[in-house]
Amino acid sequence: MPSTTTETSPDREDVSLSHGLKQRHLSMIALGGVIGAGLFVGSGAGIAAAGPSIVVAYALSGLLVMLVMRMLGEMSAAYPSSGSFSAHAERAIGPWAGFTAGWSFWVLLCTAVGLEGIGAAKIVSGWLPGTPEWVWVALFMVVFCGTNLAAVKNFGEFEFWFAALKVGAITLFLVLGILAIAGVLPGTDSPGASHLDDFMPNGGEGLVIGLLASVFAYGGLETVTIAAAESENPVKGVASAVRTAMWRIALFYVGSMAVIVTLVPWDSKEVVEKGPYVAALDELGIPGAGQLMNVVVLVALLSAMNANVYGASRIAYSLVHRGQGPKALGRVSGGVPRIAVLASSVFGFLCVLLSYWRPNDVFAWLLNMIGAVILVVWIFIAVSQLRLRRRLEHEAPDKLVVRMWAFPWLTWIALAGMVTVFVLMAREPDTRVQLYSTGGMTLALAAVGYAWQRARARAQG
Repeated sequence: MPSTTTETSPDREDVSLSHGLKQRHLSMIALGGVIGAGLFVGSGAGIAAAGPSIVVAYALSGLLVMLVMRMLGEMSAAYPSSGSFSAHAERAIGPWAGFTAGWSFWVLLCTAVGLEGIGAAKIVSGWLPGTPEWVWVALFMVVFCGTNLAAVKNFGEFEFWFAALKVGAITLFLVLGILAIAGVLPGTDSPGASHLDDFMPNGGEGLVIGLLASVFAYGGLETVTIAAAESENPVKGVASAVRTAMWRIALFYVGSMAVIVTLVPWDSKEVVEKGPYVAALDELGIPGAGQLMNVVVLVALLSAMNANVYGASRIAYSLVHRGQGPKALGRVSGGVPRIAVLASSVFGFLCVLLSYWRPNDVFAWLLNMIGAVILVVWIFIAVSQLRLRRRLEHEAPDKLVVRMWAFPWLTWIALAGMVTVFVLMAREPDTRVQLYSTGGMTLALAAVGYAWQRARARAQG
């Protein structure tokens, strides 16, 4: 059994974890991880607000995400770590930054596990009326907690097949949609560009709402850099995932939005009520399309649950490994941080219970608190890359297997884009409270992290 070690520096690898992920696992996690539950579940509201200009919104936010992935890939290929951006932030900025980025992301992932469990339970309860939703959530939690407790290869196998199904489904959707638009799909008439005439029906305000919705639909891209640390060849895996990120985002996100708004009127009630993908398939008259798409959405939600339990446990393990959390969470057995897996799963299920017990105050506050965490993490990534790139160029240029494009200009442009999103969130009543709540949590964690950093410095010197 591997021994448990306590790590106080991000410069050492997480030697206690196993390396049970194969290259095929990592490749499919990279391919399918980009197809998150947010794409299927949350894109309807964005289309309703922005109309056909949602394609522009997804393209703009996709460009920002590509830059973030390139920055993260550069650092993760140079310094593979289960702590990913948290370890990079500690190395580049200081322990307080790693503490803040890591624990805020842990809260985000654990809460997301609960939300995804609720979404998956609603689908299954719809198929089996009368069954309590919380029972299904509990079942999903037990399954994914159990698979993550056993061995990392179990997580890899689940994600491999989940990703294969998602990729297959969305590829089929794109093929059918393109054939219908071209007018060569039997039994359908091409809509041409008739649904695109009113490209920005709600003006710039609608585009802004669509942009904000699209930004948060890209969650899950970070998982591949966390998982790379437990793969057979971390550097190769990260490099491959980052280099293919552009076409994956363009194809799956921007491409599918273009197909949907061409096939279905943007103001169709079905886009929001049934979901944009179901609405598009119904438009094509494909029998059983709704139920088929519900299966795909269920798979996407379960995949996200599995990935988030994994990601949360590894982030927690890395933080403890670097001396930034309760030591119990860092215990490793059989190459797996099992206490961290259990703690992350329990926190997720607690969020589910809060959604039933205190939906209007505690649960609502929790949702608002995590609303802009991903943007905070992206800012840490960008600032860390600015600092580490110059250090790598002088100290270890051979580690720059992946390089950020047009450094440092595109990094600064990405930072400007993130600040712009913050400003847009502050303008919108629905997102303003999320921005302030996330800001409060971030400042609180930063204060705790800085106090801990000063205390440790005094104890050591």
